[in-house]
Amino acid sequence: MAEKKTMLTQDGYNKLVEKLDYLKSVRRIEISERLKAAIALGDLSENSEYDDAKNEQGRLEGEISELEAKLRNSEIIQSTTNTGKVTIGSTVKIRDIELDEEQTYMIVGSTEADPDNNKISDESPLGAAIMDKTAGTIVQVHAPAGVLEFELLDVK
Repeated sequence: MAEKKTMLTQDGYNKLVEKLDYLKSVRRIEISERLKAAIALGDLSENSEYDDAKNEQGRLEGEISELEAKLRNSEIIQSTTNTGKVTIGSTVKIRDIELDEEQTYMIVGSTEADPDNNKISDESPLGAAIMDKTAGTIVQVHAPAGVLEFELLDVK
C-alpha cells in the first residue's frame, strides 16, 4: 500500500527533521537510562518503573517511525509565482460574512496545521473550501454550527 504524501513547507520539513533528531539523540538516551536504573532495582516482574520505561520506549519508537515515514514521503511545497489562486503555502485573508470579522491564515498540509498560530490544513473544512479560489470569491463551509459563509479577500 502506498503511503500518503505529506505536504510540507520548508519550515515544516525542517521542524520535523529537528524533532526527529531530538527524539533519536536525546529522548532515546533518557529512556535508556531510565531502563538501566529500573533494571538495577532488581525483580522485573513487579517493577513498575521498568514497565513504565518500556511503555515509554515503545511510544517513542512509534513516534520516531511515524516521523521517518512522514519525512520519507514528504513533498516540500515550492514557492510558485502568484497565480492569485489559493494553494498550499498561500497566505489568505478571509472575512466571516455573518460576523463581519477578518482573519489571516496560512494554508499548510495537515502535518503542519496549527490553528492557534493561524495555520490551517488544506484538508480542513475552510481550507478545502477555499483551495484554488481567487480573491473576491464567497465560499460556504459546512460546520457543526451550520453553513458558514466566508469571503476570500486576499491571496498571497
